[in-house]
Amino acid sequence: MRLKKGPPDFVLFMTTLALVGIGLVMVFSSSAVTANVQYNDAYHFFKKQLLWALVSIIAMIVVMKINYARLKDFAIPLMFIAVVCLILVVTPLGTEVKGSSRWLMIGPFNLSPSELAKLAVIMFMARSLDNNIEKIKSFQQGVLPYLVILAIICALVMAQPDLGTSCAIAGTVFFLLMVAGARWSHLGMIAAAGVAAIGAAIVVAPYRMERMIAFINPWKYAGDEGFQIIQSLYALGSGGLFGMGLGRSRQKFFYLPEQHTDFIFAILGEELGFIGAFVVLMLFVLFAWRGFKIAINAPDSFGSILASGITVMVILQASINIGVVSGMLPVTGITLPFISYGGSSLLFTMTGVGLLLNISRYSTYR
Repeated sequence: MRLKKGPPDFVLFMTTLALVGIGLVMVFSSSAVTANVQYNDAYHFFKKQLLWALVSIIAMIVVMKINYARLKDFAIPLMFIAVVCLILVVTPLGTEVKGSSRWLMIGPFNLSPSELAKLAVIMFMARSLDNNIEKIKSFQQGVLPYLVILAIICALVMAQPDLGTSCAIAGTVFFLLMVAGARWSHLGMIAAAGVAAIGAAIVVAPYRMERMIAFINPWKYAGDEGFQIIQSLYALGSGGLFGMGLGRSRQKFFYLPEQHTDFIFAILGEELGFIGAFVVLMLFVLFAWRGFKIAINAPDSFGSILASGITVMVILQASINIGVVSGMLPVTGITLPFISYGGSSLLFTMTGVGLLLNISRYSTYR
């Protein structure tokens, strides 16, 4: 089918650039003190993130210009590469940081296979569901195969270990099955099984159990497991309405761990206040609106499912991260898309946005 091509979604494009721009500013502001102490260069993390941002924007533009229907053939090879990388990362070839093996060294760069896996799973699901949409009402033929694949991917991610990313991937797959038209009874069983699996993963790992206990009452464990979330709440509370001013955070002076990665939103709230945090939240809401609009107006089911998956993955990760930072969820290792420091996350997220913009060019509604 030959599709008429138009301009990409301008609102989504500008929203993405705005989030990346805010991310660059906040990475520098939140990491300058740590970078100066560790590397004698306050710009260390900023320069690396800026390089990744430029590469990511180029990747987004390149992907945006290729007919997304042609990328359908890359779904299975990409999934295979993602699985191989997930296996390699838990071997001696993986790079271990703070007890977790989540990165592969490729030359001077660290690649996070779980970030690749997020995009690979979405592309694979979109291709497979598009080809087998008539089977989705059947549990054995339509749903079970995806659950088996999901179990394999999540098991590999959990081996790193990384419960947060496993939950994000599982949540996205669940949503895609729902979008594809799976029976509510099947979805209910999957949801119950997922909650049970998360509960089991928490119980069998003492450190996760400690995090859960600290989440319930962080002030009782203020000296250890509750320390990070308490410092995060201090940062958000100190920001008030207008913030302490850009660059004037106190918590980044070695009070709040992971201040430029997982907890960068806390520093943003401290420096830019409720107004700054609200602007970022509204940008994510705007991203969700445009993403789902692109999915609804996609010219085929492959494009619709692909756009839905990318949008849900970004918004789900943002929701989990902000939930953790604000004390509404237990601490996980999920970063804030576009904002947190991390090259792999930014690259694959922006590649996903490129796919979204690509699909928007063939929208059935103008």
